Amino acid sequence: MAGEPYDVIIIGGGLAGLSLAIQLAHSKRKVALFEREKYPFHRVCGEYVSMESWNFLERIGLHLSEMQLPRITELQVSSVTGITLHHSLLPGGFGISRFTLDASLAELAKEKGARIFEECRVDEVREENGVFVVSVGREYFTAKVVIGAFGKRSNMDKKMSRSFSSIPQPPSKNWVGVKYHIKTDLPDHVIQLHNFHDGYCGISKVEDDRYCLCYLTKAENLRKYEGNILIMEEKLLSKNPFLKKYFCNRSTFLFQEPETISQISFDRKLTVEQHVMMIGDAAGLIAPLCGNGMSMALQASAICSPIIERFLSNGITRYKMEAEYTRQWRSAFSMRLTAGRWFQPLLVNSALSRHAISILKHLPFVVNKLVHATHGKTF
Repeated sequence: MAGEPYDVIIIGGGLAGLSLAIQLAHSKRKVALFEREKYPFHRVCGEYVSMESWNFLERIGLHLSEMQLPRITELQVSSVTGITLHHSLLPGGFGISRFTLDASLAELAKEKGARIFEECRVDEVREENGVFVVSVGREYFTAKVVIGAFGKRSNMDKKMSRSFSSIPQPPSKNWVGVKYHIKTDLPDHVIQLHNFHDGYCGISKVEDDRYCLCYLTKAENLRKYEGNILIMEEKLLSKNPFLKKYFCNRSTFLFQEPETISQISFDRKLTVEQHVMMIGDAAGLIAPLCGNGMSMALQASAICSPIIERFLSNGITRYKMEAEYTRQWRSAFSMRLTAGRWFQPLLVNSALSRHAISILKHLPFVVNKLVHATHGKTF
């Protein structure tokens, strides 16, 4: 069955895809977005958004100022042995769950006129004479532009034979993400980042008096405990005294089962593949410890939207659209991604993190530079 034609089809309904749909629909473009889940739902995410995104979200119609969200202005980092670093975060960020944020953006996209197809998995994308054909089950849709916003790991990566997805990763280079919501007494303005062997865990407040607890670890850690997350948390993560406080009191955990994701890749990715323009984590994943992934996804949509507009208005060719997007994306994010790749080993290596935290706690100006290197300006 043939579906109706669109100007733009977006594959993936996370922050990048939804915010792009809102902008394009606001400009009266025919937009379809395909999301394999049904809103609202939880995603594995640290749920801390840097303040550089606040004005953008308000501008596209999300009234954050009315949502009474926690404002986060202080960072606390600990080593496995409990050595701690405290540092002010300027301009800092705010906490909001993906359960709330994604669903709010999806409703806003619908109000603007975008078609949101939930519980739909895209099977194939092919380009024929400048027109894309997108297969979804027994239906297919056509569009002038297709956007890949399918996140950290997707079946589309393999279907498109993207280079990083075709190389099997050993457990030592494969990553697993785990997320809970919990109740705790952590001050609203603090985000904690706690190290454990080959991993780190972040805790910060979101809406409704909940806290997001999310950690990243190498897959070989989980493998050592035969895939049992609870035992790994008890035997490994709880060696850090700060994390022991959380994991020894399971009654404060609000999820019966954690949200998980595996096969996370931090390898370099192309921003355009087979004429599909990638945004968000599909284009490049920054180390979660940097606390900037959500803002990067939103900013990528802000970069992409006007370039697509120029193409659809016949102002530039497809080649120039793709080249300009790639240039602007690299200008905005390449240095941040590189910095994240350099900083991540400092926190996943127990010995390195202990020495780094001991030194950096006496060098606040260096910490300022590290924070600045992984963040951008208000957009």
